[in-house]
This record gives sequence, C-alpha cells and structure tokens, in this order.
Amino acid sequence: MDRFQCMNVFVAVAEEEGFAAGARRLRMSPPAVTRAVATLEARLGVKLLDRTTRYVRATDAGLRYLEEARRILAEVEAAEESVAGGNAEPRGQLTVTAPVLFGRMFVMPGIVDYLERYPRTEVSAVLLDRSVNLLEEGIDVGVRIGELADSSMRALRVGSVRVVLCASPAYLGRRGTPRSPQDLPQHATIASVAGSGAIHWRFATAEGMRPVRVRPRLTVTTNDAAIEAALRGFGITRLLSYQVAPLLAARRLKRLLQAFEPPPWPVHLVHREGRYASAKVRAFVDLMAARLRADSALG
Repeated sequence: MDRFQCMNVFVAVAEEEGFAAGARRLRMSPPAVTRAVATLEARLGVKLLDRTTRYVRATDAGLRYLEEARRILAEVEAAEESVAGGNAEPRGQLTVTAPVLFGRMFVMPGIVDYLERYPRTEVSAVLLDRSVNLLEEGIDVGVRIGELADSSMRALRVGSVRVVLCASPAYLGRRGTPRSPQDLPQHATIASVAGSGAIHWRFATAEGMRPVRVRPRLTVTTNDAAIEAALRGFGITRLLSYQVAPLLAARRLKRLLQAFEPPPWPVHLVHREGRYASAKVRAFVDLMAARLRADSALG
C-alpha cells in the first residue's frame, strides 16, 4: 500500500475512532486497515493512535498528522479535479454541519437533492447547536448564523434571520400583549439554552441596544421544546425567525415587539478551501446557496 493510501486509511480510522468503522467507510477488510496504520507508524517512527478495547483516539502527534493529512489529501483531490476541469463529477464523502433546527428545516432537503443528483457522493450531516471547528473536526461545509469570527474560511452569504419574540394567541388573550420590552418581567418567559438562556434580552431602542432583565419560568435545552411550550400557551419565548416562520404564517404564534428587534443576523455557508474547492464541495455549496437564497424565511 503506497503512502497516500496509508494516509487515507489513517484519516478514516482517526475520524471514525475505530478500525472496524474505518474499514467499513473505506470498504476494506479490518486486517488490511490495521496493517496500513502499522505501516504508516513504522515509516514515521511515531505512535499515531492510542488503542484500547473501548476506543481508538489520535495521539498528540496523530492529531498534528491528521490535520496535515487532511490538507494533503484535499489538495491531491483538488489537483486531480483541476486537470479534469469542468468534467469532474462530484464524488466521495462530504461532511456538513448546521444548527439542529436549521439543518432539519433547510439543509436536509438540500442534502437529499444533492445525493440524488450526484450518485457517487456520500454525506454525513452533523447537526449541533454549537459552533463547530471545521478544520479540527474534519467538516467540509458548515452553516454559520451570526457575524463571522473566523476569517480563514471561505464564506458565502445566503440570507439573514432575526431574533424574535413570540407567543400563542391563547397566552396573549389570557395575559395581554406586551407593548414595550419593559413589560416583559411581568410575563411568563421561556428560555432555550440551545439559543441563549441569558437573563438579559437585548432590544433596539432610540438610545441604541438596551438589555432587559427577564427571569425565565421555564428553561429548556432545545429550541423544539421552547416552541412546544409557547404553542401550549405557557408564555413568551425568544427564537430565530426561521425557527418559527411556518407557525407565524399559520397564526399559531404571534410575533411581538417587532419595532424593538435587534438588527438581522447574516447566514453564511462556510468551507475549508485550499487552492481549489473540490468538485463535491463546490457542487454542494452552489446547490445550497441557490436553495437558501430562494427561501423567503431567510430574506
């Protein structure tokens, strides 16, 4: 097995955290995968993986090598595709990350479309309500909501969302509608830790952004749970506009204090990129950008 093949095997084992899982991903036998990693460690003269009966983890040296191996393999793939030019067909494994609700509502339909268009591709979707380091976690494309802090990534703006307050008509009929942010402490509020469980909610005023202290009667760990509690008439919750757009359109929830909403947050597709974007990344970003820009919930 040549050096690039050994490198590819190591990346698969390290990312899957197991020899058997790495073998399944590569459609190789477990003994062949084990030999490839052993060959690579012998060539480098360093231990790349810690192995126990319960897990396989990259060592410190292995983590450094993993980062470089990913970069090298990506550049090799990109070089081959650049020679093929416009005829390069997307192929191989693509890993995508997005916030949970955004992923379910917007990204998963795009992934299914992508897989149907390009039968030589495979996609792993990592849906998490936390910011993921694309480089460290081996992810090709991510959705970022909010201002970007990492300028090393290639970013494409595809829309915007707002932080909104909403409640059910039943709750508002029972407790009344707040007319200003200062009314909120007199209301039952629902905070989602998946978004921000902060006790200070910020609002736009003539004097600039101003915080209002709220004491949530209910704190939940997922946005789905916050939405469910609001639909059941428990109180007022704060979410991103896309998360409740269908419910607002159906009048199952009502948007509150729109005049005091903070400025919109941008939505970007971000990806790691060397000299060229690979065909699989380029095709996915183009497809998702077109879908997201056409969606009125992200306008």
